[in-house]
Parts: sequence; C-alpha cells; structure tokens
Amino acid sequence: MPHLTGTASTGTGLRTGLGVPGYAHPLVAPAQWERLARPGTPLDWVVLNVANGPGTRPDPHCLEAAGRLRNAGVRVLGHLDLAYGARSFGDLLTDAHRHLDWYRADGFFLDRCPSGREGLPGVRRAAGTLRRISDDPHLVFGHGTHPHPAYAEHADQLVTFAGSWIDYRFSQVAEWTADYPPDRFCHFVHGMPRGHLEEALRIARWQGAATIYFTDRTDGGGRDTRGAPGDPWEAMPGYWDDIVSRLGTGVSE
Repeated sequence: MPHLTGTASTGTGLRTGLGVPGYAHPLVAPAQWERLARPGTPLDWVVLNVANGPGTRPDPHCLEAAGRLRNAGVRVLGHLDLAYGARSFGDLLTDAHRHLDWYRADGFFLDRCPSGREGLPGVRRAAGTLRRISDDPHLVFGHGTHPHPAYAEHADQLVTFAGSWIDYRFSQVAEWTADYPPDRFCHFVHGMPRGHLEEALRIARWQGAATIYFTDRTDGGGRDTRGAPGDPWEAMPGYWDDIVSRLGTGVSE
C-alpha cells in the first residue's frame, strides 16, 4: 500500500485538479481540445506540445486551441524536452522563446527532466532563465519519479509518478514530500480501468498529489509524456466525463 503522509491525510480540505500532459495535435483531435475549454472543467493546466516542442513555425491550429483555453481561464504550458539533461541550453531557450512569442505560454512543462543530484545544476539554470524571460511562469518538472529533494526548490510542481496503473497501486511516496503541500505534486497514471477511478483518487490523496491525470489508454511502447505516436497521454480517456464530475464536486474523504 502507498506510504501515508501527513499532508495527504487532510482529506476534507484537499482540492484535486487535472493536469493534462498534452493531447494529439488540435487538427487531429479538435473535439478533445474543445472539451478542455468547457466551463467548470477542473483543470490546473494543459501542456501544448506542437512537435516535441513549439515546432519550427507558428501553427494556427495550436494558436487557436491555446487561445480558447486561455480565454476559459486555463493555464497553458509550453512543452520543453530536457532529454534527461542531454538537450543543449541554447536549443531549450529557443523553444521557450517560441512558446512565449507564438502561443503566449503561461509557463513550461519540462519533460524528461533529470531526477538525480548530478542533473540539478542544469535544471536550476534552465528554471532560473525561464523565470527571467517570462512573467511569473508556472514551471512543472516532468520527472515521472521522485527526484532529489532539492529539485522542489526550483519548480512550482513536480511530476513524481508517471506510469502504469499496476505500478501505481503498489507505489510508495518519498518521505521528503511530506514537507510540502499536495499542490506541489502531480501523478500521471495510464492503463487504469474505469472501475478503479475512486481507488486511484484515494491513492493520490494518500500520497499528497493534488494534480492528477488518469487514463485508460495503454502504454504504446514508451513511458514519457511527449505525446508521441502510441503515447498513452495523447488521447482523452474514455471516462473523462466521470473524472470531471468527481473532481468538479470536490473529491474528499
């Protein structure tokens, strides 16, 4: 069973929202992007991933989708691929400027973010630069696992789990996360059947993660959150309306 933390035990006051890792291109999945902008949808943010980043030129379909979400009061995050620290700082900065100039990004999702101590200096430099070139950006580090605790000093949120439902059911939370409120952590779970939705929400609360994304889509051969073909995050789950209904009424215990 998951490790029970002090923060997650405050069930009656915990708000849980959705963080969307990024769907297929709006031209391919227009209805899904439109549903995200519906009033009352409990969204914390949505990642805009044009082509493993902002692409090489402004995309009118993505610009329209991002504008629709922003008009609905939803934070739009530009996708930045850190390639676990292998990405050059110059390329990363170019992508960030394109997200800001073309799509007016409200922040950034740093995908494939390093999690070890050795990767911390590069991520710290990237985060500091992103905060300087943008107006109060929301930064989410997409580790997919529990990183070194020092990463929490430089991000607004950390993705500390991204994986299958089978793994999530028996996952453990790092003890250091109890020093932070639940709104600092995100969990992404794929391959989760509809009948386990309440159990999954309970695990997220126990582990102190206030931003979640659950889907019945299965892992198509990759576990990152880049929206690549076969990626479990690229399409809306079949029980989307059920999730929205449960979170919209304020899930609590």
